[in-house]
Amino acid sequence: MSRTVLVVGEALVDVVHRADGRVDESPGGSPANVALALGRLGDAALFLTQLGDDPRGERIREWLREAGVRVVSSTAAHTATATAHLDESGSARYEFDISWSGDGIAAAHHDDIGIVHTGSIAASMTPGAAAVRALLTEMRATSLVTYDPNVRPALLPDHPQTVHDVEGFVALADLVKASDEDLAWLYPGVDPLEVARSWLQRGPSAVVVTTGANGAFGVTRGGVTQVRGRSVDVVDTVGAGDTFMSALIHGLLDLGLDSAGSRAALQSIGDDSLAELLRFSARAAAVTVSRPGADPPLLGELGGPDQAAARTRDAVDA
Repeated sequence: MSRTVLVVGEALVDVVHRADGRVDESPGGSPANVALALGRLGDAALFLTQLGDDPRGERIREWLREAGVRVVSSTAAHTATATAHLDESGSARYEFDISWSGDGIAAAHHDDIGIVHTGSIAASMTPGAAAVRALLTEMRATSLVTYDPNVRPALLPDHPQTVHDVEGFVALADLVKASDEDLAWLYPGVDPLEVARSWLQRGPSAVVVTTGANGAFGVTRGGVTQVRGRSVDVVDTVGAGDTFMSALIHGLLDLGLDSAGSRAALQSIGDDSLAELLRFSARAAAVTVSRPGADPPLLGELGGPDQAAARTRDAVDA
């Protein structure tokens, strides 16, 4: 049985004010979406977060529990929100009401954790980001670490500080996933492949960059692996990157890459093996974009037992 994935980070409620006056609310937050997607893929997930003792916080807890995710939260003054005001064209103006103290993270008890994941606001907002960094530094002695910067410019400190902080988390991670949009904001005018290669030199075994409809590529010490995007009718892209991230983690677990002891195996993953992981992740993300909101697939929606993952396992075992 696969070991548990610990996901550390924010959960919030998306409040969408539509041009016709309707207001919709739904649970979200990048790390919360990753935890949800892992649960739906059948993986054991533990989500460490901060939630208010209020109806919105309880809605998030129930949303995650329905997917089989265990939730451990310290108490915030209120549950965070991200409010979007949509105009007639569908363009959004965002307002965030969130704090991230990191309370309870360092003291939390974590056993049988094979992979620990973080990213987005939790890894960038002070003072909590420092507690997350300390936790990852401690846990990488026994667990693999994955990271997705998933930048939120409206909430970030000055640009040089943000780049410094992101690169610090990259250095702690074994696998990093970022979008080409993230990289364009962090490193304006720099080719995403060049950024991925520079990040690889900081310590990760693999850096994966998603490129929207064009697919994704992964960079390892063995070279560059590219996969095409999947043709799908897009409803919206909310949560697509988080689904892709969770599918990558699922693939690592499926390969038995679920501890610090498997770091060497991840470092030696071949091009064909990485390509299979990327295709599986793209397939999962394609389901998410085909329906509204952050609504990741169940494993059964991806065609049952994943033959691609099986081939990847054979390649790694070889």
